[in-house]
Amino acid sequence: MEDVLAVYKQPYDPKRPVVCLDESSKQHTQEVREPLPPKPGKLVRYDTEYQRNGVSNLFLFFEPLAGWRQLSVTDTRTAVDWAQQIKHLLDVRYPDADRIQLVMDNLNTHTPASLYKAFDPAEARRLAERLEIHYTPKHGSWLNMAEIEFSHLGRQCLDRRIPDQNTLKQEVAAWTDQRNENKAQMSWRFTTEDARIKLKQLYPTIKE
Repeated sequence: MEDVLAVYKQPYDPKRPVVCLDESSKQHTQEVREPLPPKPGKLVRYDTEYQRNGVSNLFLFFEPLAGWRQLSVTDTRTAVDWAQQIKHLLDVRYPDADRIQLVMDNLNTHTPASLYKAFDPAEARRLAERLEIHYTPKHGSWLNMAEIEFSHLGRQCLDRRIPDQNTLKQEVAAWTDQRNENKAQMSWRFTTEDARIKLKQLYPTIKE
């Protein structure tokens, strides 16, 4: 926990940007009946019945100090999917950065070993050497600012029925563009000092 908090305390450095990564999923649901249009004093009404139409995975990268985020929609969330996302992040978004300080949870695919499943050893090693990984602790995913950004996405964009993956891609792209245009940042105020006081019960007790 303190490792992640120390990373968040650092000043902005374009050569070593702090980027948070998280994943989520969205079930696609189609309407089986036409919604009733709104009337004076009444909102549009939807039938409680719906048809399931698959699930999509979402990768979200968020650089809090720059107010930048990127959302990708994929069919699966395998180690290869993760590796391809990392390659794009390093080579396309941050080609001039020395290293990316990557904050994420310790999902079994979130490891440099996944790079070797997607690329030849030389390429995998090249990518891995540009990563400085900081894992959030178990049951501490709330420390990941990308998870908080997903919460905004859920409330502002995904809190309704989305019938298919193409519609999902269009919706999250519009949401992302607007957030990036506004350079929506995150003010993180929880510090190591706060943790040592408010979460004192999580620290081991030293007997004198």
